[in-house]
Amino acid sequence: MFRSARALTLFAPLLSLPRPALLLRRWTEMRALARQRRHLAALDAVQLADLGLTPDQARAEAARPFWDAPRHWR
Repeated sequence: MFRSARALTLFAPLLSLPRPALLLRRWTEMRALARQRRHLAALDAVQLADLGLTPDQARAEAARPFWDAPRHWR
């Protein structure tokens, strides 16, 4: 059979998988981010000005994929 060190090496990626609760939390956060970006894209110029954003900034943010979250949010 396998030596224990070799078996551990083979299964190390499986052991390092996040727990289901962590995966669920990440999925929920990504969905919320995608929803927020959709809502941002729907704002008009006056509403964006209230937020201190230009339409170009809002379009750029809304165009980012849901998995592209700012580093400080992770």
